Amino acid sequence: MTPELTLTTGPGPDGAVVLTASGEIDMSNAETFAGALTRAVADAAGARLVVDLTAVEYLDSAGLAALFAQADHIELRTGPLLAPLLEISGLSDLTTVHQL
Repeated sequence: MTPELTLTTGPGPDGAVVLTASGEIDMSNAETFAGALTRAVADAAGARLVVDLTAVEYLDSAGLAALFAQADHIELRTGPLLAPLLEISGLSDLTTVHQL
């Protein structure tokens, strides 16, 4: 069974807005993820927006496309599982990636 995607938005300890995703991001839920990203960018209103992907177990091209669409407005937080994907895709060249 595929882990359900959960998304939460809240303030980070440093004043940034943090959108936290957990589970899997694939073509079945990428539209939901993209919508959450768009809303978080609007809600951040110029503040830093950090997308925390440390609890994401799988990210396919549909999820990457959602991240690329907002690359100018976000920073990413990831663990060792997704870091190579963000590097190979070129996303790490477009936005700041914090690897934990």
